[in-house]
Amino acid sequence: MNPKIRVQLSIMMFLEFFIWGGWFVTLGSYLSNNLNATGVETGMAFSTQSWGAIIAPFIVGLIADRYFNAEKILGILHIVGAILMYQMSQAIEFSYFYPYVLCYMILYMPTLALVNSISFRQLKNPSKEFPFVRVFGTAGWIIAGWVISFGFHWDAIEKISQGALSNTFLMVAVASAVLGLFSFSLPKTPPTAKQYGNVSISDILGLDALKLLRDRNFLIFFLSSVLICIPLAFYYQNLSLFLTEYKVENSTTWATLGQISEVMFMLLLPFFFKQYGFKKTILFGMFAWGVRYVLFAFGNAGDLFFMLILGIGLHGICYDFFFVSGQIYTDSKAGEKVKSAAQGLITLATYGVGMLIGYWVAGIISDEFLISENVHSWKEIWIFPAIFAGVVFAIFLFFFKNEEIEYN
Repeated sequence: MNPKIRVQLSIMMFLEFFIWGGWFVTLGSYLSNNLNATGVETGMAFSTQSWGAIIAPFIVGLIADRYFNAEKILGILHIVGAILMYQMSQAIEFSYFYPYVLCYMILYMPTLALVNSISFRQLKNPSKEFPFVRVFGTAGWIIAGWVISFGFHWDAIEKISQGALSNTFLMVAVASAVLGLFSFSLPKTPPTAKQYGNVSISDILGLDALKLLRDRNFLIFFLSSVLICIPLAFYYQNLSLFLTEYKVENSTTWATLGQISEVMFMLLLPFFFKQYGFKKTILFGMFAWGVRYVLFAFGNAGDLFFMLILGIGLHGICYDFFFVSGQIYTDSKAGEKVKSAAQGLITLATYGVGMLIGYWVAGIISDEFLISENVHSWKEIWIFPAIFAGVVFAIFLFFFKNEEIEYN
């Protein structure tokens, strides 16, 4: 690979995920402490990710793939995103904040596909070279958390109540503007529609892959993928607020342990596949979901603080062993004609439908166990996703038949 292009793609990935990790992790604490948002309102804010995931294929498939270079539309989306981020930092109540975060996520979620598209189009051997580019994205998310905790101490308990977390939106606005301008210097990545033919609505939504649901195993996997996103939403929506209510300092940095563990367990994934097969590997992931929430339910910020840290550290198993394994399984089940459609269908079902339901449920449960202002009964809140994850585990265990898949 051209060293200059590799550096450009790595910077692009770093900024892309620095932007996401720089505000999304602390969003729950900010909404509760500074905008007095209810659990349902917080769920609405987080569910903008799902609406963005649902709408994203139309922006990429109907606009970027047909009319504009990917790097140009990436730049435009991030520059507009910078303006929306600034507006979010100025909002004084949730009713003003929500329209901006909704518009922002509708624009941001397509950029996740665009950075991948730009990378794959520029790499000579994507299967070998892409991981070394993508890892800079994980680094960006981690560094964003460290900047918040160690650089500016915006998540310090006394500063949260003073509104310091609003600075995260300003930081991200600057990073988004930088990436927007930088994107125009990226290698030219022209639209592909003319080369591969017109893209239909069916292609964009992955509807051609629906025939895979005739396979009993894939149907069980598909339903399990949607259902497991309900407990997943509890983690993303509640982790920051949970840690700050427990008076955990540097909570954003502690949360980045989840991304660090992602890298570690990603390296172990080939071993588990070869040693235990697909079904047992994905069951490890599901089991870890339940264990994580039990640890959160019974841990505390005192002598049982290690339980909270262990729960965060399990994120690598939870995410990699289920979602990455699922992507590999989906790829193995789909023929060449519907590989992209199948991945699109799974993404729409999980980050779209599954997470949308999950954030809504998490918001209701959070309000149900609100004891007083900014004080929740976390044991009861975390027990619900623990039980739900156990139910999904049982469904997959009893109804999914062992199936060998290749992992290269």
